[in-house]
Amino acid sequence: MKQKILLLVLATLTLGLKAQDDKGFEISKNLEIFANVYKNLHLNYVDDVDPGKTMKVAIDAMLASMDPYTNYYAESDMEDVKMQVLGQYGGIGSLIHQEGDSIYIAEPYKGLPADNAGLKIGDRIVAVNGESTKGKSNGDVSSAMRGQAGTPVTLRIERNGKEMDVTITRAEIRLPNVSYSGMLDNNIGYVRLDEFTQDAAKNVRDAFRQLKRDNPGMKGFILDLRGNGGGLMGEAVDIVNIWVKSGELVVETKGKVASKNLKSRTRMTPEDLNMPMAVLINGNSASASEIVSGSLQDLDRAVIIGDRSYGKGLVQNILPMPYNSQMKVTVSKYFIPSGRCIQAIDYKHRDADGRATKVPDSLKTAFKTRNGRTVYDGFGIEPDIEVEHETSSLLAVALYNRFHFFNYAMKFSREHATIAPAGQFEISDEIWQDFVNYLSDKTYEYKTYTENIISDLRKVAEEENYMDNLKQQIDQLEKTYKEAKKEDLNRNRTEIAELLKDAIVLHYYYREGCIESALRTDPDVKKAKEILSDPAEYKRILNK
Repeated sequence: MKQKILLLVLATLTLGLKAQDDKGFEISKNLEIFANVYKNLHLNYVDDVDPGKTMKVAIDAMLASMDPYTNYYAESDMEDVKMQVLGQYGGIGSLIHQEGDSIYIAEPYKGLPADNAGLKIGDRIVAVNGESTKGKSNGDVSSAMRGQAGTPVTLRIERNGKEMDVTITRAEIRLPNVSYSGMLDNNIGYVRLDEFTQDAAKNVRDAFRQLKRDNPGMKGFILDLRGNGGGLMGEAVDIVNIWVKSGELVVETKGKVASKNLKSRTRMTPEDLNMPMAVLINGNSASASEIVSGSLQDLDRAVIIGDRSYGKGLVQNILPMPYNSQMKVTVSKYFIPSGRCIQAIDYKHRDADGRATKVPDSLKTAFKTRNGRTVYDGFGIEPDIEVEHETSSLLAVALYNRFHFFNYAMKFSREHATIAPAGQFEISDEIWQDFVNYLSDKTYEYKTYTENIISDLRKVAEEENYMDNLKQQIDQLEKTYKEAKKEDLNRNRTEIAELLKDAIVLHYYYREGCIESALRTDPDVKKAKEILSDPAEYKRILNK
C-alpha cells in the first residue's frame, strides 16, 4: 500500500514538473519568435520603423488581452505613475480645458503656483514658453506646463482682450485627498475623500478628530467616497481602523504568487467605535473605496448609502522594469471580511466579440455580515439604502458641453466683485433672467426623445404612404412640441440653476466652496442625515 502511494506521489510530481517544463519551453519558444519578428521587421520593412514606438504598440496589444489595470509605463510616463500613486506631479497646479481651438484655465487650485501667480478661470493660454497652443490638444498643453519642480514656465495668456506673459515656478503639486470637511446641520460631521493616495488615512483621521474636538455635540458622521476610484490598499485598511478596533480583518488578497497572499488587519487604536456612521458611494466608487465601504458594511459599522459601486476586486503591484520603466500588474483578488469578492467583470472569460463579461447572477454567492445580514459577491457593494437620482436633462448636458455655464460664470465674476458665502449663495430671479438673456443668441442644440419620435413618425408615415392622411396632424404635433420646447429652460430651472451656481461659486471659493454649496441639496447627504438623526432607524438597518 505504501509503495502504491509513493508511486502515485512520484507520478504526480513528474506530471507537475513536465507541465512546468512545457510551459517554460512555450515561453522560450515564443520569446524567440517575437525577437525574430521584431528584428526582421526593422531589417526588412520598406519604411523606417521607430523601435520604441513599435515595441510600445506590441506591449500594449499584449496587455490589452488581460485587464485594463495591467499597464506598461515607459520612462516618459513616470509623472503619470507618480500622480496615480502619490497624487503629486511637477507643474503649476491648474486644470485646463479645450473649447474649439483654444485652451483655457478651467480651475487654478487654491494656494498653488497658478493661483499664486494670479491666473484666473477663463484665462486663454496663447502660448507656453513661446510656443503657440494653436492646434494643440489639451494633453499637449498640459504636458508642456508640467516639468521638474523649481523650473520656470512662461504662459502667454489672454484676458478680457489683452495679452500678458506670466512666468510661474513649477512646484511639486500634491493634490489634497480630503477635499472638504465640515459640519452639516443636525450635528452631523462630513468628510469627502477623493483619492486613496499617500497619507489619505492620516488626513481622514485628522479631519474626523478635528470635527469631534470642535463640535462636542457631534452625533453622526458621513464619509463621502462617491467618485473615488481607489488607490493604496494600506490607506484603505487604516481608514477603516479609525472606526473599528485593532486586530480586525479588513481585506485578504489571494493570487498566483503565495507571497502576494496577505491578510490585512487593523493595527492602531481607533478614534470612535460607537458614533453612528454613513458611507456614501456611487457607480464610480471603486477598489479601495469598496474595501472601506464593503468592510464597514460587513462589520455592521456603517450604513452604506447611494448607488451600487463599480465592482473592482483586483489588486495591482507596480514592478520595476529596465531603463527606468515600470509595469503595473494585477497580482491578486481581494476579499473583504464576510469572505466575498466584489469583482464584477470576469476578464478571464470573453464573449464571441472578445469582450469581458459580467459575473452571471447564477454564480453570485450569498455571504453574511457580522450581524447576520445577507450580502452578495460579484457585483460591487450594494448600498443598504439606495437613493434615486434624477437623470440629467438633455438641455443641461447641451449647455454644459457648449461651455455656457463656464462662460456665463466668467462674465458674472467680471461684473460682481463678491457674492454671498458659498453655503448661502443662490441663483436669484435676477441672475436667472440674466442667464436666460445671455443664452438668447447662443447655440445649444439638443434633440429630445419626443422630438426623435415625431421625426420617426413622419418618416414611417411617408414610407407607408399615410402622409396624405396624417400630414396635418403631424405638422400640428410638431408645432405644439416646438412651442413647449421653448419652455425647457424654465421647466428644468432647478437642475440648471444648481449647475450654474456651481460654476459661479468656483470663481470665488474654489473647489471647497463648490462642495459646500452642493451639500445643501444633495439627495444622498439628505438621506444620510435623516438616518443618522434617527437612532432607532439606524439600528434597524444594521440588524435587519
